[in-house]
Amino acid sequence: MTRNTLPGIIAMAAIVVASNILVQFLYGQWLTYGAFTYPLAFLVTDVMNRVYGTAAARRVVLVGFGVGLVCSLIGTQIMGEFGPLVTVRIAIGSGLAFLVAQLLDVSIFAALRGGTWWRAPLVSTLIGGTLDTALFFSVAFSGAFSFIHPATDVSWASEMLPLLGTGPIAPLWVSLAVADWSVKIAIALLALIPFRVLTARMLRAS
Repeated sequence: MTRNTLPGIIAMAAIVVASNILVQFLYGQWLTYGAFTYPLAFLVTDVMNRVYGTAAARRVVLVGFGVGLVCSLIGTQIMGEFGPLVTVRIAIGSGLAFLVAQLLDVSIFAALRGGTWWRAPLVSTLIGGTLDTALFFSVAFSGAFSFIHPATDVSWASEMLPLLGTGPIAPLWVSLAVADWSVKIAIALLALIPFRVLTARMLRAS
């Protein structure tokens, strides 16, 4: 850990902790408040990548992964109305999705670093965010992954309903995933503004 990367590490840890707390609170029918804070993790990773390079970005990701594991462990010990706040499948899906998607984001950003300023953060976040959503929701809620922890009851997530209330019939967890992915895409576009501002300032100061 270096002095330069400390702000990125603190920001990533704060986003992970906040998202783990806010995911407990619903926003409308398909989302939680955590859906609006978690995508900012990609912004932190991309800013660190642009300013300090891939090694620094990976260090920040690994710290975020560690903080997420601690949050998941704590969540498995807190009992809610229907059982632990964090099930084994949610913990595995969350950790796996974060680590794989963030590291992929770092690699894609590095490959596109030399192009137009917006291409690397936009493409890496879109691909990383899509993979993150697919991994988390399928591992945590899909019946196909019930072998991970058969004792976890996710039958509610397989209820067949119109997609987002209006589309074709699909399992409930698919609607949750599509809503989450849509927010990630929107924030990826909006995050280009703070990415440009932050990286310009940090590069001038370095």
